[in-house]
Amino acid sequence: MKISGFSFVKDALIFDYPIVEAIRSILPLCDEFVVAVGKSNDDTRNLIRQIDKDKIRIIDTVWDESLREGGRVLAVETDKAFAGVANDSDWAFYIQSDEVVHEKYLDTIYKSMLKYKDDINIDGLLFNYLHFYGSYDYVGASSNWYKHEIRVIKNDKSIYSYRDAQGFRKGNNQKLCVQPVDAFIYHYGWVKDPRKMQKKQELFHKYWHDDSWLEENVAKADEFNYSKHVRQLRLFDGEHPEVMKKRIREKNWQFDYDISLNKTNLKDRVKKLLTYLGIDTDYKNYKTGRCIKCNKNT
Repeated sequence: MKISGFSFVKDALIFDYPIVEAIRSILPLCDEFVVAVGKSNDDTRNLIRQIDKDKIRIIDTVWDESLREGGRVLAVETDKAFAGVANDSDWAFYIQSDEVVHEKYLDTIYKSMLKYKDDINIDGLLFNYLHFYGSYDYVGASSNWYKHEIRVIKNDKSIYSYRDAQGFRKGNNQKLCVQPVDAFIYHYGWVKDPRKMQKKQELFHKYWHDDSWLEENVAKADEFNYSKHVRQLRLFDGEHPEVMKKRIREKNWQFDYDISLNKTNLKDRVKKLLTYLGIDTDYKNYKTGRCIKCNKNT
């Protein structure tokens, strides 16, 4: 069984992405790793090149700055990396620049890949998510955080990145048929120095919105105010991936949150009630199960 990893990145140092930790977290499973490195305003390319010169293969790209609706440019860059995956690979493991897999899940993931490698009715593997916020001590607890997403796909070139690169589809807009895997993706996109988070907010939103929206909705400030944007958090009582521990030790800002101040809005209350009644209201960009069972509904 051959496994390729793939990702994309641009300005990793400017925005303080844990891309090195992201790649290293799944590199033990990968025979190769393809990274689409966008033309950057920092030393991102050299940062990626030094991770593992034997496994890492860089595709140099230029982001299309005209793609300013719905984060489309992120999907385009994802597709560039996926297109570079070796033709003889069975699986492609996608990891974004702010996502990390705990080493305790690697064996489980590998066994799932092995189990479904030759099952033509399974397109990919579905992961659980933990979304860290503000610091490494808190995770999002409100309904606006997505709970699951596809991160391992078959090396089928009819599969493509969907919308803003959150998930995948294939062929003529068909949802993938996926098998859940008992593993979590640790998402650290909302954990960084407030100064760098503010810079990301001011610059990165341009890939979703036009200048007038940015002017109206993204406040100019020296630092991002995590407390102002929080809704519901819970304390993280687990252990972070080994590759993240150095970064966590070097954290140079403070964020504390009193979880008794959690706010539950009407949407959260309705979702909680529906879940209690056995009704699943979560958005799903996939079909769980084998394709022969769900093709009629895709």
